[in-house]
Amino acid sequence: MRTLSLLAAGACALAGLAVPAHAADMALTRIECGTPRPTAVNRFSDTFAFGDLNVQFVFSCYLVKHGDDYLLWDTGYAMNTPNAAPKESIIAQLATLNLKPEQIKYVGISHYHGDHTGQVDSFPKATLLIGAKDWEAITAPKPGQGVNFKPFEHWIKGEGKVEALGLDKDVFEDGSVVVLRTPGHTPGHQSLMVKLPQMGVVILSGDAVHFHENLDANGVPGFNFDRAQTVASIERIKKLAASLKGQIIIQHDARDVAKLPAFPNAAK
Repeated sequence: MRTLSLLAAGACALAGLAVPAHAADMALTRIECGTPRPTAVNRFSDTFAFGDLNVQFVFSCYLVKHGDDYLLWDTGYAMNTPNAAPKESIIAQLATLNLKPEQIKYVGISHYHGDHTGQVDSFPKATLLIGAKDWEAITAPKPGQGVNFKPFEHWIKGEGKVEALGLDKDVFEDGSVVVLRTPGHTPGHQSLMVKLPQMGVVILSGDAVHFHENLDANGVPGFNFDRAQTVASIERIKKLAASLKGQIIIQHDARDVAKLPAFPNAAK
């Protein structure tokens, strides 16, 4: 029965990839979630394929509006992070949009690293959407190095709702917002696909890739959890973008993030 349930859930999620987006009022707003800095691309390649190339490394989070519901994708650095914290908290940026933390229905987390999870505890009323394997790492008796478990204490204690995802999830059950299973960078890494009425399909990469150089050449950082899974996940998001005539927004690549309107404006 468990196998049948998993197959049924998988079929529903995959169906969401193919159907037209629901006619809900939708928008995608990028939010600054850290201090940008130039970074050597070779650090993100275990074959050292990119020479001395330096690229601006940015930290971005995203607000998805779906009718009267909101999903926040990633939560950036904590505000007390030395030399890396954003100038304004996510809560302050949401206030510019006349939104309060309790209006965020879902917080989707691409993976457990600190530059994607630092402000998650600002949204205790939100349902947490996180990869099952990453949730296992966060809730382990002794979380491993790099697992930023502290901001999740509210959910770890059972005081908030968690959906630990082992498969894709069609969040609003209309094909418009789908959490994609893209393991490799971490065991439970996820990406997010948003179908906007005007802009079309946008895939937010999480850290499936960090730069276009990685995307184009299937470059894998040496510190990733699993190389083969990483390459498979890169191939998946590339094929999805090609099949659906969409575009991938690499969350750490300033060249990609700039394709979306600057805050407080939104893509629609």
